[in-house]
Amino acid sequence: MKMDLTDTTASKINNALVEGRRAIGTPAIGMVLTLVIVTDEEHAYDALKAANEASREHPSRKLVVIKRVSRSPRDRAQARLDAEVRVGAAAGTGETVVLRLYGEVIDHAQSVVLPLLLPDAPVVVWWPVNSPLNPEKDPLGALAQRRVTDTYAAEDPVSELSARAANYAPGDTDLAWTRITPWRSMLAAALDQQTVEVTSAEVEGEAYNPSGELLAMWLADRLGVTARRTVSEGPGLTAVRLETKNGPVTLDRPDGSLAKLTMRGQPDRAVALKRRDTAELLAEELRRLDPDTVYESTLKYGVERLGDAGAPAADSGKAEEQDASEASGAKPAAAKKAPAKKAATK
Repeated sequence: MKMDLTDTTASKINNALVEGRRAIGTPAIGMVLTLVIVTDEEHAYDALKAANEASREHPSRKLVVIKRVSRSPRDRAQARLDAEVRVGAAAGTGETVVLRLYGEVIDHAQSVVLPLLLPDAPVVVWWPVNSPLNPEKDPLGALAQRRVTDTYAAEDPVSELSARAANYAPGDTDLAWTRITPWRSMLAAALDQQTVEVTSAEVEGEAYNPSGELLAMWLADRLGVTARRTVSEGPGLTAVRLETKNGPVTLDRPDGSLAKLTMRGQPDRAVALKRRDTAELLAEELRRLDPDTVYESTLKYGVERLGDAGAPAADSGKAEEQDASEASGAKPAAAKKAPAKKAATK
């Protein structure tokens, strides 16, 4: 069931939700959280689709906040709130309210969202694109126990990691970090199989891929070793190599789907390590609402401490400059300007 409300208020939206539940015969709410999605019109469809799929595991009230910036000064002065209320099959598992803010209402989005939050239920805010540098200080982020961003969607993902570290607050998380959960699990399981001392680590993947930086930072932080970032053509992360006193441990995934784990003294093993879509990543993040201390420690390790962090290898002129810098004892640059990205990869 879908209802369109033009030039409305939060009170009328709440009434529409109650009427919708009664109309489809499900007066009981049965939702576990409120998911606030802050996005633009271009990415709203994909974000809501991912949230609906994630709601199968986490029934929720989804509030999609779309700030419609008007070009005309006259239009900017006219405050208006339009809403699209969806219940039943049109809303996945739970309820959906698409909020379109115009004029001065854009600067007071938290006042629109606050009356629509489920009582006594946790709040999660997700920015698929255009996330603030300090999510906790954002007016909408201040309402949430958990704040989800995606560094890969930033214009300069590697530099964005430094800003995330500087402004980190308990409850912050990043889908770039969620993407490496299978890699971390597989590497931890491999090292648990034998008592070895790791002496160095190397993470190979696409240039300007923040997941690669985070994985290298995690290895360096947890193992206390030097971690290097090297560049490949992808897709995404392609390999991790750990040097140990018993020989190398390699997890190689050249095709983005199937990986091969190689360890000395053991047969090679094929392991499933497919690239996951946004709905799977979001569902994983909604499973926990407490602060992620491992992510915090990894983030604060610092991308600038990695070797060859995200530097592309194709430009020979830049390679010569880097060689000269290393010869003089200077540290390689940890971040360079990345091409603009408008959407997260899977």
